[in-house]
Amino acid sequence: MITKHSEITGHAGAIYSCTANNNFLFTVGADKIVAMWDLSSQKQLSFGIKLDASAYSIKILNDSILAIGLSNGNLHLVDFKEKKELKFFKQHKSAIFSIEPNLSRNHFYVGDADGFLSVWKLDTLTLEMILPLNCGKIRSISSSKNGGDIVLACQNEEVKVFETEFYNEIFSKKQHKEGVTAVIFHPNNNDVIISGGKDAYIKVFNWRSNVKITEFPAHNFAIYDLITAQADTVLVSASRDKSIKVWRLDNFEFLEKVERKQGGHSHSINDLEFINESEIVSVGDDKRIITWSLNELI
Repeated sequence: MITKHSEITGHAGAIYSCTANNNFLFTVGADKIVAMWDLSSQKQLSFGIKLDASAYSIKILNDSILAIGLSNGNLHLVDFKEKKELKFFKQHKSAIFSIEPNLSRNHFYVGDADGFLSVWKLDTLTLEMILPLNCGKIRSISSSKNGGDIVLACQNEEVKVFETEFYNEIFSKKQHKEGVTAVIFHPNNNDVIISGGKDAYIKVFNWRSNVKITEFPAHNFAIYDLITAQADTVLVSASRDKSIKVWRLDNFEFLEKVERKQGGHSHSINDLEFINESEIVSVGDDKRIITWSLNELI
């Protein structure tokens, strides 16, 4: 059963992205503020950054570095423990929608609205390469568990896989009408990709053998995020239709749905974040941060 644990407010505009470190949560959105929250006390901490544009993506890269991607393409790298900016880049010329670390390769990735993928060294915070993919908005990037591959959700309806030694594209397939909006590797099988799209479908397929496993209409509108929880036994999806749904990860059986009448969001849900095996957090256009407890769903 999913139960609402807490609700936090404080942003003055829609919240587009969040990222967590232990019991601390960072959020960004339309109000151009990076906020840090203590999830135990539900209080905003003194850490705060004023940006020069709205931010669409935020990601903790390692134990101390926070990456923030702005609507104007600017990329800020901040040491959140020392509370100081480390680097500021204008490499991307359009909105940054996705950031993903790959600790196994000492890299992190940034995807923008024009289909550019940049690869950065994590230890030196320097640019390794930039790939013009001509695929439209890169809404989501996910690394495989061993770091050997990354998968991209692209606006041109394609799911793309790259190996991470030389960054050659090794798989591409049109998956969702009007665009792919969320994508992850199956946590228990890196040969399997789970994707969500503007078509509101979840699709599961083996990319190495190019075999479809299952697909189903999961929401009423676009799916904006997919995460796993409960020791990788459940899949959680969030949508523009204001709902969160939970599915078994072994057979994708529907388990539960939460929406506004259960204390959920009143507007689009833009991002989900894993807190621990039994807790997740959601953020949305209604300016709210909601934490949820997943109580023995399986």
